This record gives sequence, C-alpha cells and structure tokens, in this order.
Amino acid sequence: MEPHRGQYADLSLFLRIVQFRSFRRAADHLDMTVSALSHRMKSLETRLGVRLLNRTSRSLSPTAAGEALALKVAAGLELINAGLDEVRAQVSNSAGSVRINVLRDAVPLLLSPVLPGYAEKYPRVEIEVAVDDHFVDVTLEGFDAGLRYTGTIPEDMVAAPLTGPLGWVAVASPAYFARAGRPNAPEDILAHQCIRVRTGRGQIYRWEFDRDEDHRVIDAPGLLTSGSTDLAVSAAIDGVGIAYCLEAVVRPHLLTGRLQLALPEWMSMGPPLAMYYPSRRQLPFGLAALIETIREVDPTLSWKRDR
Repeated sequence: MEPHRGQYADLSLFLRIVQFRSFRRAADHLDMTVSALSHRMKSLETRLGVRLLNRTSRSLSPTAAGEALALKVAAGLELINAGLDEVRAQVSNSAGSVRINVLRDAVPLLLSPVLPGYAEKYPRVEIEVAVDDHFVDVTLEGFDAGLRYTGTIPEDMVAAPLTGPLGWVAVASPAYFARAGRPNAPEDILAHQCIRVRTGRGQIYRWEFDRDEDHRVIDAPGLLTSGSTDLAVSAAIDGVGIAYCLEAVVRPHLLTGRLQLALPEWMSMGPPLAMYYPSRRQLPFGLAALIETIREVDPTLSWKRDR
C-alpha cells in the first residue's frame, strides 16, 4: 500500500495516544485539540482498514492490531531517532568550539590525561581552556561551561559529575619526617610546619581527617600560605613542611617516594568534580563529547590508593 503523505506523522501521534492511554493527555502533550487528534486517528484507521483503538467514555486501549502496530512504530522511531542523532553529531563534529573555565587542580586530574585522545578523535573541534581558581559566572564571561567541586556550584546551574568523591590527605617529604618526626594523630599536625592553600573564594582550607566513624577538623598553622596547589606540593617535596591536598594530585609523588602520607590511616572524602552549565538545553557537541571522554577515564579508581 502506497503510504499517505501524512501517514508517518499520524503513526507518531498514534504512538503517543497508546503511551498516554488518553486522548486528552496525548493532545495536551502534542499541543493539539482532542477533536483534531481524534479526527487524525479516524483517518488513519480508515486508510489502514483496521480498528486500532478501543474507545469508551471511561477508558482507551489499543486493539490487538493496535498493540502490535505500536510496538513496531516505537522500534522504528527509535531507529530513526538514533540515525538522526548520528547525523547531527557528524555535522556538529565537522566544526565547532568549546570554551570552558577550569579549576587548577582539575587540569592534571581530568584534562591532561584526556586531551590528546580528544583532539585525535575530534580534530575539528576547537577547545579553549581557561584555568582559574576563582569562581566564575560562566554565562556572564562567555564560557560554555565551568569545572568545579560540586559543593561550590550554584543551585541554578546544571552539574554533570565527572568523578566520584575524592580523597584528601596530608603529605610531606621523607626528609621533613626525618627532621621533624611523623604525626601519630590529626591533632599532632598542630605542632608541625604546615603549608596552607587559600581557595579561589578567599578561604583557607581547614584540614579534615576521617577514619571509620571518627571525623576530625584541624585548623593547621601556616608556615606558608599560597593560592596554588602546585606551589604547596612543590614546597612539600622540598621539605618545607606538611601539605594538604587531593590524593589524586600527589599520587605520582607517593608512588615514587618523593612524598609520603603523614597519617596513612586517615583520609577525608570530599565532593566530586563536575562540569556545570546554565541550563538543560542541548549541549554543544564538543562539550558533550568532552564530558563523555573524561567519564571514560575514572580518576576515582585509577588514582585510588591501595588500602
């Protein structure tokens, strides 16, 4: 049978009616009147020569033929939509740009490991990365997205987590421990030389330690205070004192022995890192692809310390 030019559209309407089991709800969803939707269904049944819907004043349900057709239509539309998504992705990938504002600690943890593969897979997508520990209004500053800890992202933003909870630890060099001794409990940190980090919001980290149900917070004394985690880690390697930072960031130095855990049995789990953006509108292809690329490399697992 030669398809009527509006038949494919009518089949999509028919599927909505079956899904909602109601002309009224389907019409509201489709932004149509009930009478217009009913007329379209009667025309479809007439063209096909079969009743598709059982209608009473109290209920609506598909006939056996209607149920079978609905399954076929749903499968067909799913295949069509997948094909359209693939075409859109190819078109979007042909050219485009992504501009993001990223927390400094996220660069070695999330971006540096994935950018080579991302650039190879999406060679025509231009990506600009601004590294800034100060919180940025991404909409006002013209960024597609920002990357921060979930606890600092405003509630009116959409947050797409990229990691699981991240561990925080206190570390120092073997030379420092040989000179100053090793703390046995979090409170012992108070008697040590400490390297503090000031956040982009102007706050100084209070050092948190957890062991099972035991949670302690230490206001570490500051021999050196910096707005740079890189400087704090470098100073710790040089034996200046004890630094407090993401375990994931110092993991390479722990593996080589340049740094050691000050309190091996104590670690505090902090919030995940997430990409955030203004709304749930369709993301630029390059940004959606970057989020998926980062998620494929799970830093929560790949950096986790053997326990």
